[in-house]
Amino acid sequence: MFPRDFAWGAATAAYQIEGGWQAGGKGPSIWDTFCLEKGRVFGDQNGDVACNSYELWEKDLECIRQLGLTHYRFSLSWSRLLPDGTTQHVNQKGVQYYNKVINDLVACNVSPMVTLYHFDLPQALQDQGGWKSPSIANLFDSYAKFCFQTFGDRVKLWITINEPYVCAKLGHEDGIHAPGLKEPGTAAYLVGHNMLRAHAMAWHSYNHDYRKEQKGWVSLAVNSDWAEPLNTHCKEDVAATERYLAFTLGWFTWPVFVTGDYPEIMRSAIEAQSKKLGFNGGPRLPSFSKDEPTVLGTADFFALNYYTSRKVKKGESCGNILCMKSDRDAGDVLDPSWPICGVSWLAVVPDGLRKLLKYIKETFDNPAVYITENGFSQVGTLQIEDDQRSKFYKDTLLEVAKAIQEDEVNVCGYFAWSLMDNFEWSDGYSVRFGLYHVDFNDGKLSRTMYQSGREYAKIILKHKLDQ
Repeated sequence: MFPRDFAWGAATAAYQIEGGWQAGGKGPSIWDTFCLEKGRVFGDQNGDVACNSYELWEKDLECIRQLGLTHYRFSLSWSRLLPDGTTQHVNQKGVQYYNKVINDLVACNVSPMVTLYHFDLPQALQDQGGWKSPSIANLFDSYAKFCFQTFGDRVKLWITINEPYVCAKLGHEDGIHAPGLKEPGTAAYLVGHNMLRAHAMAWHSYNHDYRKEQKGWVSLAVNSDWAEPLNTHCKEDVAATERYLAFTLGWFTWPVFVTGDYPEIMRSAIEAQSKKLGFNGGPRLPSFSKDEPTVLGTADFFALNYYTSRKVKKGESCGNILCMKSDRDAGDVLDPSWPICGVSWLAVVPDGLRKLLKYIKETFDNPAVYITENGFSQVGTLQIEDDQRSKFYKDTLLEVAKAIQEDEVNVCGYFAWSLMDNFEWSDGYSVRFGLYHVDFNDGKLSRTMYQSGREYAKIILKHKLDQ
């Protein structure tokens, strides 16, 4: 059903699992700061301890081994390695921690996929403007080169930035993620632009200075729903769906995979809205400079985070305000026939992943694809015997197999989100995505495998035995 060398993985992120927020010389990140503010996170919870993976890494490794994973995706904490965000001050205890994680994985024949940035910018850099500052791209490039040089002899799969869309929109327009800014219609586009610049610089640095010796692959992880018109016979709904995909998936993939610039439908819509409202602050969607390394072609594979699908209809105008929704003039509507999984935004649509994979093949010239996140949430009463989630993984992986066999999509791997229950950003610990349950009321933070974890392990083992 799957290629011989298919990557079977699970994923985590540093702030969500590590804890040790002040341990071993680590500097503060924007999420450390964000969580100090009352009302930002469910129950005013934080990641100060989380799963305490900083001290309990061996427990995580045992979970990875029990599942039979061939790959493990995790992120580096920029502020644990470089407390002030710059290479002028390297925290050797942070280097030692990640060296141990990587060495232990390699010793167990588990390949690391390492994310350089998963939402947790050093607070020292936020104080200088963060992702809104043009200088952030060069600072990220320096950080990336430090990581390539330090860990690249053992790491062959790199993600530069995780979900730039989420960081830009939720962190700088909606204000519900760190750094909690609400600057609608302007900051998100600037942040997204600087993230693409940062990614491109890091990719070119790897390509020029490290690829020949280290022989790795580098990409950025984009999140995208699948989207369909609410009424397939309605031209307005079809057009709204095109805009929706352009303003989400297209925003970060068109520059990297297609043209080196943003989708024309996106740029023209933003310019039209600016003109309509008499915005005189200059172009809100920046242009790429010819004096900097090109962003086109800066991905060695397509890294996709997929969770849900949407039915889209033409939306109502947002009136005389600048925001992303008014720019695209489309409102997305969840089809009530799709079951909701725990959290309100997550409808369970396994075949949406297959459709999206086929779309990626046809739109982006058949790239190698890693599904770098996909999961099913649980809220409320704990269910270790999680039948629904077990079925979700079976159904989803069946759709991935169909995409490979019938649609001939070059899917190279699948990473479940997440290895274990963790700090789910503004939802705190109220939402559980893990293959392992973590008891956050237990001082030992015990890990217990869910039924879905056992089922995933069976699928992996069967694949290995079928080879």
